[in-house]
Amino acid sequence: MAEPISAVPDSSAAEPAIKEELEPVPEPAPAAGSKWLESQNIDPRVLDLVYWKDPKVTGGVFGGLLVLLLSLTFYSVLSVVAYLILALLTVTISFRVYKNVLNAVQKSNDGHPFKEWLDQDINISTDTLNKYSDKVLSRVNCITNDVRRLILVEDLVDSVKFAVLMWLLTYVGAWFNGMTLMILALVGAFTLPKVYELYQPQIDQYVGMAKEQIDGVVSKVKDKVPLLKKKEE
Repeated sequence: MAEPISAVPDSSAAEPAIKEELEPVPEPAPAAGSKWLESQNIDPRVLDLVYWKDPKVTGGVFGGLLVLLLSLTFYSVLSVVAYLILALLTVTISFRVYKNVLNAVQKSNDGHPFKEWLDQDINISTDTLNKYSDKVLSRVNCITNDVRRLILVEDLVDSVKFAVLMWLLTYVGAWFNGMTLMILALVGAFTLPKVYELYQPQIDQYVGMAKEQIDGVVSKVKDKVPLLKKKEE
């Protein structure tokens, strides 16, 4: 007795599912904070560090800078620099002696172990110096003009805001010293961009709510104090 012929499955029914599986997953849009940082002409290598693109590299740089700042809180700058150079010399001299002994035992001539680094050109070109000096000069001029405008009360509202900020900084200065602020700034630079990238919707929501409250208070103060109203252009 002949066996019944089984129906051939229709492959067209499975095609939509296969196409859906093969469709590329769209990459998430970059956070607004990352767009702002990129617009500041910051070196892409710095952006990779603060966004932890390579955790090993970022961890090494962050840990090294943190140890350096913590060392400066307990020792003088001269002592820290001297200890760092001594530690570096200990490593390089030990490695050089080890390679010389190894070459003598194996009767080989591998050359200087640091030849690759010795041959690298570390001179700063005139173009590079002019490029960065122009950027620094532009920032300095911008800050100088802003400070002059605020101190000479070109706009009363902005000058009052600046005075309030300076008053708050007096309390910050009483609570923390300069080195502590540098450590906090370092920790913030390596944590806040990544935290904002991960929790952007929630942070934007709360920041928006706070901004609305502040704008409401400022608006009420301006209504009650006519002198704080900006002149219409």
